Amino acid sequence: MDFTARWCVTCQVNKATSIDSAQVREAFAATNTAFLVADWTNRDSVIANALAEHGRAGVPLYLVYPASGGDPVVLPQVLTPGLVVKAIREASGVSL
Repeated sequence: MDFTARWCVTCQVNKATSIDSAQVREAFAATNTAFLVADWTNRDSVIANALAEHGRAGVPLYLVYPASGGDPVVLPQVLTPGLVVKAIREASGVSL
């Protein structure tokens, strides 16, 4: 899950360099993983509450939920394609 905002420079860099990379798109497709976006551009209270539940006051926040259920893995604020693919692979239980 990508907690992001249009005004967040780090979010936009991560999107351009990692999230929208061919490697990550292929990992999502290969593992049948859903990609969800929580757009906090207009400071929605529902998203603010979800951020607070994870100890955050703002974006970016990247969560990867395991296919088997349970708590999400929190990714670092600065992403690489390899880091995202590894998290997707581990959460899905599918070898890539």
